[in-house]
Amino acid sequence: MPAVNALTLWFSQLNSRSYALALGLSIGIIGAGIGLLIAGVGPLLALAALLGALAGLYVITNVNIALYTIIATVILLPFGIFPVKIALTPTLLDLALAGFLLVYLFQWMTGRRGGLQLTPVHALVAVYLMWLVFAFALGLRHAGPSSSTIRQFAETILSISMVFILVDLLHEPAMLRRLVLVIFIAIGAQAFLAVTLFLAPDALAEALLVRLSRIGYPNGGVIRYIEDNPALGERAIGTWVDPNALGGTLATAAIIIAPQLAAGKPVIRRRWLTLLIFLLAVLALFLTASRASFLALSAGLLMIAVVRYRLLLPFLLLAGLLLLTLPQTQGYILRLAQAFQGADLATQMRIGEWTDSLELIARYPLFGVGFTGTPEIDLYTDVANMYLIMANQIGLTGVLIFLLTMTGVFVYGALAWRRAKAHPVFAAIHLGFHAALLTGLVNAVADLYFFRLDFQASITWFWLIVALCLASSRLARTTPAPAS
Repeated sequence: MPAVNALTLWFSQLNSRSYALALGLSIGIIGAGIGLLIAGVGPLLALAALLGALAGLYVITNVNIALYTIIATVILLPFGIFPVKIALTPTLLDLALAGFLLVYLFQWMTGRRGGLQLTPVHALVAVYLMWLVFAFALGLRHAGPSSSTIRQFAETILSISMVFILVDLLHEPAMLRRLVLVIFIAIGAQAFLAVTLFLAPDALAEALLVRLSRIGYPNGGVIRYIEDNPALGERAIGTWVDPNALGGTLATAAIIIAPQLAAGKPVIRRRWLTLLIFLLAVLALFLTASRASFLALSAGLLMIAVVRYRLLLPFLLLAGLLLLTLPQTQGYILRLAQAFQGADLATQMRIGEWTDSLELIARYPLFGVGFTGTPEIDLYTDVANMYLIMANQIGLTGVLIFLLTMTGVFVYGALAWRRAKAHPVFAAIHLGFHAALLTGLVNAVADLYFFRLDFQASITWFWLIVALCLASSRLARTTPAPAS
């Protein structure tokens, strides 16, 4: 980096006395800073801050490492914040996104990158972004924004804008493979953590999780139960706090992994390790008791089997039979049946929310009410359905633009699939990304986390999947077919 080189050159030109003085002054300033940090936040947080600073310096020198940091943060510490309170306390995801954007822009400024590579679908993404901004501005007539709402909305716009950056950045199949490997590692770690905490005694799991309160997590009441009733059983949460949000992440990540089980050239050569990570993610998903996510996982697996790997169909059928017959799964099957019948409390609450949402949509059908508040006291926007909360906040017009954008992603992907399936290097990757997007869209029928502003990690993860779909499709269309 030019600044670093200039500083090095300046030091090298100093005489011995000036060099010793500059070195001593630097050591003194750094030592005093470390001392103040230890006095202010304690030795443990001070050490974490120093390690984080060193890691941050490394991140902003490599755009790929910066991207991997975003993925790791989203999956492992989605609600973490910077432990030292300053004028504005950023989240860890904010810092990861800022570091990535900084190094990417620096590449443009230094001439290392030129010519933005986009796809036709990006025009739809741009229209959707503009509509979000328009809906936000229009909603200000109902209520003024809070500082947190402004920050969260800006983060949402930045997360969606990553679709433009990643498609330009990921220009080689090898880069996609490394990215999938990072997802493997991160989701494997999160699934292991979720299962371990679920199996641990509640008091021990609670004691471990509340330690994260130093970085913005709840400091009590962390353990979650079905319908908030301990008698109905615990729900796995990992470090996601909310079991449904964790379920959606596990389902989509597991689907990215699933095609690797039958891929010609898998990302991990040892298939048993791929199978272990996949089964661990599915087990963690099962333990979240998120029925919407489990059904969404089934839809994604069915797409993978039908489109490419039909040999998986018998295994899916066998898994379905085991789920229906094993004694350990009967409680889960009962809850699935209750959901379709509307017989349990959680489903009844959802139906009530959907009914109220339809009333709001009837009053404000085209533009919604925005993100800052509702114009009438009997209306609210939060509803356990992404499409309904979209309609509430950005209107049916916004929902239509979103659905057209998603349709564009799948059409572009289908056209690219003719060439992608001839590439053993990334055919499974291409299919996995698109199946994961389908999984997320199915999951969104009964959950809202891929759109709700205060779940930035879920929003970022969803649009990362969209970006990876477009990047893999563009690569499939531009990479020469391998010689037969």
